[in-house]
Amino acid sequence: MAASLYTLILLFFSCLHALHQAKSQPFIGVNYGQVADNLPPPSATAKLLQSTTIQKVRLYGSDPATIKALANTGIEIVIGTNDVPGLASDPNLAGSWVETNVVPYYPASKIILIAVGNEVTTFGDRNLMSQLLPAMRNVQSALEAASLGGGKIKVSTVHVMSVLGQSDPPSAGVFAPDHADILKGLLEFNRETGSPFAVNPYPFFAYQSDPRPDTLAYCLFEPNPGRVDSNSKIKYMNMFDAQVDAVYSALSKMGFKDVEIVVAETGWPYKGDPTEAGATIENARAYNKNLIGHLKSMAGTPLMPGKVIDTYLFALYDENLKPGKGSERAFGLFKPDLTMTYDIGLTKTANQTSMAPQSPTPRFPPSAAPTSQTLLAPPQTILPSPTSPSDKNSGQTDVHNSTPRTASVAHLCCSLSISTMMLFVSILYALII
Repeated sequence: MAASLYTLILLFFSCLHALHQAKSQPFIGVNYGQVADNLPPPSATAKLLQSTTIQKVRLYGSDPATIKALANTGIEIVIGTNDVPGLASDPNLAGSWVETNVVPYYPASKIILIAVGNEVTTFGDRNLMSQLLPAMRNVQSALEAASLGGGKIKVSTVHVMSVLGQSDPPSAGVFAPDHADILKGLLEFNRETGSPFAVNPYPFFAYQSDPRPDTLAYCLFEPNPGRVDSNSKIKYMNMFDAQVDAVYSALSKMGFKDVEIVVAETGWPYKGDPTEAGATIENARAYNKNLIGHLKSMAGTPLMPGKVIDTYLFALYDENLKPGKGSERAFGLFKPDLTMTYDIGLTKTANQTSMAPQSPTPRFPPSAAPTSQTLLAPPQTILPSPTSPSDKNSGQTDVHNSTPRTASVAHLCCSLSISTMMLFVSILYALII
């Protein structure tokens, strides 16, 4: 009897953990680009984010007003810098950058990662690429000097999908030969410091190269025949998993399958130029909502089952000053007036809002100008194609029914309110005693 009750208690706590995970969605982030002249003030944006289940925000620079506004919200923050040459050549500059952009805010503002450079390989400048590693090392050393090393704040860079020389089928994923030597050094740094390999997969751009109805369904996580990897014989049911697993295959072939993958950007535009197939509000809603559902299912990918990848949606707002095709200015989940562009179920319930964490009071430095971002184009999943500055770049279950089925007792536990569950465990404890 006692053993059975003990099993039930363990089951209860497992359900409680699963319920917390489902509510907090700690793996869902959003990109907060600021190439616009109509954005709401950072304080309003911070309140907006707190009203959602979004737990992470990626900035492309280190705008102090934004970092300050996110203090005491519990939201984790990725900040960035594009001064790769300067940081690579001068350790003192790296130290000064950390002292200005990180130290005054941490830990009240929960900075977790510094991205040095964004999609640097797309510039085709090998000299610039070769400076990535020394820049990252100097920033890491500066963090350690400020007692912010040891995994408190990590350092990495963000890659476009074209770092892969081949990505279809996913098991054949391999890094492009002309990037391999540079990537090996970066990956050694990732492994040494425990920082992630950050990449920007965009099924939307894969669809542009293959605008067939079944490809659209495959990209949107909607019912489709699936695509079988001719090598592994795994049947992929969505493009996102295929792209992520192609990256995993490339990491494995280079001996770095233990390095964590983070999806730094992915999204779908709700409108675009007439030539941009599939850029509709219906498709944008379907992609983002189904992606979130897929992540929440905890299914992982076929090559990484059960592992949820931290994923940053692109983007929080439209950026009306960005150049390029119409889609570049139409990825926003929210409008400047803080209303939703379309609903993908990110709004918190009243109970979740009351559980928002608090952090220590920050120290603030003088204001500094925000840095701008550069967003470039990843290619389709099959074979990387040329990119242009104006563009962005399977699970084996249907995502519409991908939430794991549980035993009836587990389902009951997970559907109970917190107060009811606490009463439940108290009764069980009393029975055992």
